[in-house]
Amino acid sequence: MNRVLITGITGFAGSHLADYVLAEHPGVEVWGTCRWRSRRENVLHLETKIRLLDCDLADPTAVKRALEISRPEAIFHLAAQSFVPTSWTAPAETFHVNVIAQIHLFEAIRALGLDPVVQIACSSEEYGLVLPGETPITEANPLRPLSPYAVSKVAQDFLGYQYFKSYGLRAVRTRGFNHEGPRRGEVFVMSNFARQIAAIEAGFQEPVIRVGNLDSVRDFTDVRDMVRAYWLAAVRGEPGEVYNIASGRGITIRSMLDQLVAMSRTPLRVETDPARLRPSDVEVLLGDASKFRAATGWAPAIELERTMADTIEYWRSHFAARRVLAGV
Repeated sequence: MNRVLITGITGFAGSHLADYVLAEHPGVEVWGTCRWRSRRENVLHLETKIRLLDCDLADPTAVKRALEISRPEAIFHLAAQSFVPTSWTAPAETFHVNVIAQIHLFEAIRALGLDPVVQIACSSEEYGLVLPGETPITEANPLRPLSPYAVSKVAQDFLGYQYFKSYGLRAVRTRGFNHEGPRRGEVFVMSNFARQIAAIEAGFQEPVIRVGNLDSVRDFTDVRDMVRAYWLAAVRGEPGEVYNIASGRGITIRSMLDQLVAMSRTPLRVETDPARLRPSDVEVLLGDASKFRAATGWAPAIELERTMADTIEYWRSHFAARRVLAGV
């Protein structure tokens, strides 16, 4: 692959994928789509190394133009509305961003006669209600989505399969379990807790961490391991197939929080915030990635403790910069 296109390149996973490709595959041209209003601080360090295309995937004309300019040999489709709680308040917008935009991408590929590998970043949230005895979750597990976001990812997943069968689109679907690390948006659980700790340390928040449901079990992978998996999915994955990407280790949100709190430099307490509780929650997401490992040789290399430490340091740097700007 000499040219790749990353949709949502300015986002969390997109920026880390760009870092990975440039570092590990220096001969590859990296193109990326972003909306004009997207925050670009995640890729400022890459601005001379990547080629950005202003493109709202909701606009089919803009999508076709972006593909016509970049003509990629691989597309990593990462752009999405990815925050589960937002899907409850904006379900139609979530479907438009996640599903309709993907249709625009697929139709532009067909219209231009391109033949890229398309890695589709699906989600473990598709599994939803996991019954006793169904963990660790394999790709054959029934999908019982419990949020509008999860339903939208099921649609993206199955559209990839349908376009593969109907038109030969070389779609490889990856169901990524939770991934965290530096640059993660502050609304996501590990990053949110880490941000609150850093804010408390810097004096920007009272010494109270506000939390939601702490009893859910999640399977966390470092984002830097996750994007390496995305690359391997495109290079070694079988078009038409779906693969779980997971560490295979489950941890309760409570235990993860306890480890983060232990890294705090100041005393604090934890309080439940009813506003952070969801209408329905997925209780257990623990993945079996053996199919993906067999196909690609991938294995996670970064321990969860480093992921948490790096995330706290990211937010400490953020608040240190805020203190400088405030003249503190």
